[in-house]
Amino acid sequence: MTKRPGRGPGGPPTGPKRGGQGRGPRGTAGPEEKSGPGAARASGRKTGNPPRSPGGSTARRPARGGAVPPQRGKGAKGGATGKPAKGKDTKETTAGKPAAPKPAKSAKPVKAAKPVKAAKPAAKAKESGKKDAKAKGGERSRRAASGMTAPPKTRRGDAAAARPGGPRGPGTGSGPSRRPPPRKPRPPRPRVPFHRRDPLKRLNVTLLVVAFVLSLFAGRLVQLQTIESDKYSAKAMEQRLKDITLPAVRGDITDAQGNPLAMTVEARSVFADPHVIKADKRQAIVNALAPTLGLDPAYVMKVISTPGTQFVYLAHGISPAQARLVTAWKFLGIGTEPEYRRQYPNDSLAAGVVGFVNKQGEGGAGLESALNDQLAGRDGKQRVEISPEGQHIPLGEDQKRPPVPGRGLRLTLMRDIQFKAQQAIEQQVKKRGARGGSVVVMDPRSGQLLAMASAPGYDPNQFGKSPPERWGSPLVQEAYEPGSTGKVVTAAAVMEKGGVRPDTPFTVPDRIGKADRVFNDSHPHEVQHLTFAGVLATSSNVGTIKASDSISKETLYQFLRDFGFGQPTGVGLPAETAGQLQPPDKWSGTDRYAIAFGQSVSVNALQMASVYATIANGGVRVMPNLIAGTTAGDGSFTPAAAPATKQVISAGTARQISDMLEGVTTNEGTAPLAQIPGYRVAGKTGTAENLNPRCGCYKGGGFTASFAGFAPADNPRLVVQVVLQDPKRGSHYGGEAAAPVFRDVMSFALQTRKIPPTGSKSPIVKIHARD
Repeated sequence: MTKRPGRGPGGPPTGPKRGGQGRGPRGTAGPEEKSGPGAARASGRKTGNPPRSPGGSTARRPARGGAVPPQRGKGAKGGATGKPAKGKDTKETTAGKPAAPKPAKSAKPVKAAKPVKAAKPAAKAKESGKKDAKAKGGERSRRAASGMTAPPKTRRGDAAAARPGGPRGPGTGSGPSRRPPPRKPRPPRPRVPFHRRDPLKRLNVTLLVVAFVLSLFAGRLVQLQTIESDKYSAKAMEQRLKDITLPAVRGDITDAQGNPLAMTVEARSVFADPHVIKADKRQAIVNALAPTLGLDPAYVMKVISTPGTQFVYLAHGISPAQARLVTAWKFLGIGTEPEYRRQYPNDSLAAGVVGFVNKQGEGGAGLESALNDQLAGRDGKQRVEISPEGQHIPLGEDQKRPPVPGRGLRLTLMRDIQFKAQQAIEQQVKKRGARGGSVVVMDPRSGQLLAMASAPGYDPNQFGKSPPERWGSPLVQEAYEPGSTGKVVTAAAVMEKGGVRPDTPFTVPDRIGKADRVFNDSHPHEVQHLTFAGVLATSSNVGTIKASDSISKETLYQFLRDFGFGQPTGVGLPAETAGQLQPPDKWSGTDRYAIAFGQSVSVNALQMASVYATIANGGVRVMPNLIAGTTAGDGSFTPAAAPATKQVISAGTARQISDMLEGVTTNEGTAPLAQIPGYRVAGKTGTAENLNPRCGCYKGGGFTASFAGFAPADNPRLVVQVVLQDPKRGSHYGGEAAAPVFRDVMSFALQTRKIPPTGSKSPIVKIHARD
């Protein structure tokens, strides 16, 4: 077999690589290269260089700049050659022929280090390096024994001596050669051993892991789509569904002739969806909506920033024009819905009776509150699916329950008479500086209320601008002591049960003592001789007390109850007071006398009007009624049930009392200002002291001026009751403060109802008794 050629002029021979790419360590030959080119290259010299002489020094590579540094070691001198290094058996070539160097004297030959395979681990390379170092140590000891000079050391220590053949360089022979700058040897890089295992086992493990993960997904899918599918479907649907209220049309309230007192008009509500409103848009929404809707900016900001909600109302009852403006802004999360708004076309007219609807769409006062369920109807509901952007999903869930409109109310009030009554009482309250006043107009035969006016009033379209104490109706909510107007009940009782007649004479001083109290007439006077008709005409307290002695207190109490004292009228207005009437067993020793002339007992204005309606109706009491009937959405009318009636006194007694009450309006009576030209008028004045709550007495409590009467007296068709609370300017007597209002309202009502005068003459009422 032909050996590979050595290194020659043609270039270096090919051979096994060194180092980390598969070549063995420097200075060692491969297992196949003990001679020839491989051995020469392993020895560290070029092929063709002369062999090193055993006794010479190793030629040193010239330093930078051309100077050759001196050799180290004892007795060493500079030279071109040196002694060959010991420690390994190397074969050198001269002119391309291998030649074995002669061993040094008294030195044992050193076995050459075993070559390291290129693919051996780094650990074996370290072990080989340790063996080389051991061989170098033995070499030095043998040289010292034989007197040989050690090879020169370089900056890299013994690394140069360990390299057979001396330093390597680009040149040939023993001339100077350049060498790279010395560098610190790098430690061998540890290598992670790779153990090849069974690939089938790895594949099985991978498949098991994948199968386990897939089983988790499959189990979750089974849970979502089968076991808990209904639960999650319901939650998803709940997030998309939205219930929209379909408001019912509230029933209208009209007067007896169909004129609207309260009506429903189309309006809009503004809502917000805080879930989709972005934080940087909130201030712009507040700046736009707050002034337009008349809302507090802080309230709007709070509503549109509410977390966890998708629907909340901002305003109700705005006009369609305002709604179009809000929609034109195109704010995300702000929208409008159709609804209805309550409107009162006559402003404050009959506000105390009709009431109002608050911002929540519920009745806040009057009939609007008392009959809210009937008027409001029943709202409908529509359930739709809404997208996250707030848009209606056309083909989604859509359930609808239509609304049921409310039933309208037709009242017994007449708008024109109501207007006149309200105008008259407002003017008189202002003129007299009174705390308040009221007027009731009633048909005694049917019990229908034609007007219920009170002052001061309020505008239900802007109820928030008035104090809450004005929202009610003082006609039924305010109790007062009737005073002399209550004497007709005592008159009916003594004439029915006490044997008193209109011409029964009474000696009447201006004061009288009963038990521990002294009762006075309204003004001092000398002793008078009056008939019972005169007692009633002059409104004498002393004469009434003397007449009441003919009946027991139980009889007086029963007549008061029969006329409606101490029990509500049942007209349907909220918060009605029944007044105060204690049973006779709770009366003190003097209560019966004060009650006889209208003190120590209280009523509301409507109760007192009912008393005079009973007398005007021939002694038959017809319960007052305000609602004529109801109207359906199609306009059909259902009349209200007929009011209850009761015969309280005989028709004869009622006729006699009516004749005596005509004497009150004569020039000799207390109310000539109540006269109406052409008509016979019967009535009674009242001037009652009010209880002062600060002291529990009547002193300083003010007065209640009143007048109640009917016309025509011989065929009563209308009853008017006027009450003025605590008048401070002018007279506080009923004949002067209240009678003029009666005259104005009664005159207008008679003309409106087209009630002509009867043309009959008034009876002659005997007021003074003969001596």
